Amino acid sequence: MIKGNGAAPGIAIGKAFVLPDWEWDFPDDIIDVNDLAYEFEKLYEGIRTSKTEIQAIKSDIAEVLGAEESNIFDSHLAILEDPVFMNEVSGIIQRQYKAAEVAVKEVIDKFVNMFDLLDDDYMKERALDIKDVGTRLLKHLLGSVEQSQPPEDQPYIVIAKELTPSQLAHLNPALLLGIVTQLGGTTSHTAIMARAMGVPFVFGIDSSIQTGDGIIIDGDHGVVHVNSESTTIDQYREKKRQWLEYRQKLQQIVDVPPVTLDGATVRLGANINSFKDLELALSYAASGVGLFRTEFLYMDRNTLPKEEEQFEVYRQVAEQLNGKPLIIRTLDIGGDKQLDYLPLPEEDNPALGYRAIRILLDRRDLFKTQLKAILRSGCYGDVKIMYPMISSVEELRRANEVLELAKRELRQQNVEFYEPMDIGIMIEVPAAVAIADLLAEEVQFFSIGTNDLVQYVLAVDRMNEHISHLYNPYHPAVIRMLKHTVEAAHKQGIAVGVCGELAGDVHALPIWIGLGVRDLSMSAHSILPVKNRLIEISEQECKELLDRVLASRTGEEIRAILGASS
Repeated sequence: MIKGNGAAPGIAIGKAFVLPDWEWDFPDDIIDVNDLAYEFEKLYEGIRTSKTEIQAIKSDIAEVLGAEESNIFDSHLAILEDPVFMNEVSGIIQRQYKAAEVAVKEVIDKFVNMFDLLDDDYMKERALDIKDVGTRLLKHLLGSVEQSQPPEDQPYIVIAKELTPSQLAHLNPALLLGIVTQLGGTTSHTAIMARAMGVPFVFGIDSSIQTGDGIIIDGDHGVVHVNSESTTIDQYREKKRQWLEYRQKLQQIVDVPPVTLDGATVRLGANINSFKDLELALSYAASGVGLFRTEFLYMDRNTLPKEEEQFEVYRQVAEQLNGKPLIIRTLDIGGDKQLDYLPLPEEDNPALGYRAIRILLDRRDLFKTQLKAILRSGCYGDVKIMYPMISSVEELRRANEVLELAKRELRQQNVEFYEPMDIGIMIEVPAAVAIADLLAEEVQFFSIGTNDLVQYVLAVDRMNEHISHLYNPYHPAVIRMLKHTVEAAHKQGIAVGVCGELAGDVHALPIWIGLGVRDLSMSAHSILPVKNRLIEISEQECKELLDRVLASRTGEEIRAILGASS
């Protein structure tokens, strides 16, 4: 058994086909100045051909998966039309006298490296889209490389270092049983497509699997078996049957109210980055949006988004929610999330550095612009503002000063906005937990960001492979901090929710219900599994489990009580 990470659920059993990596030969010579026109002509023709192919793929995918999933390829078209990309490539050709294919490769590598350095899974996975577009363009500039193709007469499980959306689109869905890659991620476009196709996908597998090996994929647990015994194969065939039954059951509870056996209602909201995320969340009957990550409006562009542009996005999301709550987190950049057009200092420890509210309080101009856009969107739905990484009452009050300034300017401009908008904060640093009682007196709600809170409490960078095993959301110290935060909120009579990964962990659900948390926000794909657990458990049972958890001394004991694997 090889342990990896599950990106698309399900079980697949079949023979492996190893997809080889692309290999290119690039010219080393500097081109003659007289050949510049030819290189540009070659570049533009390559781009035109690539765009035509992408449009064709988008059309074909729409027929198989629907229009929503085909929109994935809009981002590929956007890369080829991006003026930053074109300026970078053109500059290398014109100033360094390099061939078009060399310039494209250098720019693609630059952007991929930039995204890979970000401590954010979503942005890391956008690097694969850039590679995909780059590979397509290079094929037209250099000529196709001969590759062995998967069989056309029998099903297979594809094995690759990484699989791009374009490569997946070219595989026959009738024969593709599953996907195993070394690189990948749960929010990559490849993973999104795999889930839509119902194809199990496991990444993080670095092995010597050969074409023809017998493979078992368990996408739910991120496990791959190679050349297993017949008894193991039989076990997984039974698991596959059970999984198909479970998947069918989840679809049947989409419209079932999220209520425990003894009547406790828990609102299951979604964390979103885009309209696409929102559509998926609403298809699963999300109770609202508990976290709109607005930093993605600021990325992949050359300038800060203006107030009107932001307002239109927030307004549309609010309208689509049709009265359901929308919590908009103000810009959370810095550290691992850099903007090319907003230079920030390099830092030895970015997680503890110049980021989030710290930047916004220094850059009151961009903070105020965003706040004005959010305030205006409040006229179109139940919109709330949330500040990230608050660690003191002083920070919170300074943020509210900027908010009042934004309101004053809107009044002076005679622009309509929602005056009594609720203000909340992310509880994600230990300092905020320690003074939760003081902060609760100044806001209308808390939202616990468990991802950062766990790493700060335990002093563990979960992206550091040497210590990532120490990242344990079930550590007793974490549980006690959660309890302290919720109790402080309840004592002051304000709402408290959770928007970190632990909100979407079915094993953690008894902790939240036992503590009295009634608002959970998670990845859209987690909503139905969490609801399925929710409607089969009682509040009283959760309270009893919580008592046992709070009496435990180790994370292992807590995991055992909750049935969570380590």
